[in-house]
Order: sequence, then structure tokens, then C-alpha cells
Amino acid sequence: MKIWVSAALVLLGSMMSGAVQAQSSELYQQLGERSGIETIVEEMLLGVADDERIAHYFADVDILRLHKLISEQVCNVSGGPCEYTGDSMAVSHNNLGINNADFNALVEHLIAAMEQENVPVAAQNELLALLAPMHQDIVE
Repeated sequence: MKIWVSAALVLLGSMMSGAVQAQSSELYQQLGERSGIETIVEEMLLGVADDERIAHYFADVDILRLHKLISEQVCNVSGGPCEYTGDSMAVSHNNLGINNADFNALVEHLIAAMEQENVPVAAQNELLALLAPMHQDIVE
């Protein structure tokens, strides 16, 4: 029975891959395409700058470069035409001591920025689900 279920999940996954790409492209549009994503990331970073819980992680960071890289990454994972040019999440967050509370604080600012830009809740959830696997490479 387990083999049948596994085979069915693999088959379903391969059938859904085209649908996922179409959904991702739709997500890119719902985020406002490149300019909308750049605005969301800017608003998120402005929120982070005022957040005493996590602002210290960004004190010596080139914010313009960070904005560019996060925008590329969100664009890429949402099905947009961007290529992420930064380091892996594991490399860029190595030895920073980021914990779950820190990670969640950043996510709060991302959600607030998406809400401010009137991104539909379903699209917000879809983006968060696409970004969630990065947690394991960011949190120590």
C-alpha cells in the first residue's frame, strides 16, 4: 500500500509541475511583478530597520544590495523572469545566530508589506510557502 501511495504522489507531483509553474507565474503577477516586488521588499526592509528585535542584523549590511538580492529571490521563486545572483541562504546566514523569533519577526514585516500593497491573502500564503524551506538554512 505504501508503494502505491508513493507512486501516486510522484505521478501527481509530475502532473502538477506544469500547474505549479502556471501558478507561480500568476503569483508573480499578484505580487505586482518586478516593481511590486521591489516595493514590497523596500517596505519590509523599512519595517525591519525600525524593529529593535532584528535591526542589529542589518546594521553593517549594504541595504541597496540586500534589497536587490531579496527582490531577485522573491521574483525568481514567484515565477518571474529574475535570476537570484546572491549566495545560498546557508552561506549568507552562516554564524549569524538567527533564531526562530528573529526569523518570524522578518516574516511579520514581509506580511505587513504585502498587506500594505494589497496582495491577496492566498498569494501571500503561496509566497510564504515557497520561502518557508529557507528556514532550515537561515535559523541556527
